[in-house]
This record gives sequence, C-alpha cells and structure tokens, in this order.
Amino acid sequence: MGKITFYEDRGFQGRYYECSSDHSNLQSYFSRCNSVRVDSGNWMIYEQPNYAGCQYYLRRGEYPDYQEWMGFNDSIRSCRIIPHHGSHRIRIYEREDYRGQMVELSEDCSSLQDRLHFHEIYSLNVLEGCWILYELPNYRGRQYLLRPGEYRRFQDWGATNAKVGSLRRVMDLY
Repeated sequence: MGKITFYEDRGFQGRYYECSSDHSNLQSYFSRCNSVRVDSGNWMIYEQPNYAGCQYYLRRGEYPDYQEWMGFNDSIRSCRIIPHHGSHRIRIYEREDYRGQMVELSEDCSSLQDRLHFHEIYSLNVLEGCWILYELPNYRGRQYLLRPGEYRRFQDWGATNAKVGSLRRVMDLY
C-alpha cells in the first residue's frame, strides 16, 4: 500500500489531498498541483483524467515544485500506484505486432541505441514486473508506465511515436 499527498501550492502549501489508491479523476479534490510528497510506494501521475496525457514517475520523496518531477505545468488529474514485482522481464520488438528483431531484457538499459542499436520500438511484451520507458537515453524525456501485458504498437502505451531511449525497472519500493 502506498501514500501520496498532492498540494495545490509550491512548497507543500495550500489545500491538499492524501491518496492511497489509484484515482482516475482527481479534479474534484484540487484545481492545480504544484507540489507532491510520496510517503510510500511508487506512483505514476498523469496530466489528464483516466491515466492519459503526460506521465511522471514518482518514488518516495518530496517534490516541492512540479519542475522537480519534470512536469510541464501544474495539471495532475489522475494517479496510479505501481504494484511490486520481484522479477522483471520485457521483450522489445523493432516492428508492430511482435515482428522483426526481438530482444529480451531483465535489467535497466540507459541507452537502447548504444546497447541494442534500436532507435525505435514498435511493440513490446512485458512478461514480469513494471517498467518505465523513457523517450530519451539516460532516463530522460517523456515517460510511460509499462505494466505486465502486450503492447502491439507504440500507441498502446500512450506514445505518439516509436522513439525510445531507455528503460528502467520499477524496484524502489515503500
């Protein structure tokens, strides 16, 4: 079980809302979000309701300003706790529908291009664990939560293109 607190103002000021489970629509609890405190668990927060829009991975710690989590603005409309998994395995493919070259990973990869010579990933299959996919190398850029399951095309994980720079396992728990 996790706990996250959203504050309307910077520096943990103003109205706040404490949360310990997934919420698909936080709009009725606060109008803007300028700081967050994560007391336990790993969380993905979203700019839009229903787990849509830009995603931001937060682990235990304090985020006194939305720029601390690389946010583009003060809009947070949904959140999801990331469940714990002991082991991690993911298969990535260079083409849609699991076609083309396939590589299976069980460790973080800071640069898919350097390690695998992949510039783009068009489909993937998360066999075990949860992963964060980053648009750029060295865990930067847009982020996407990948839960166990099949992703036949990049739109299935919420991306607008197939550009992928790095992958990280979600392991830092509670």
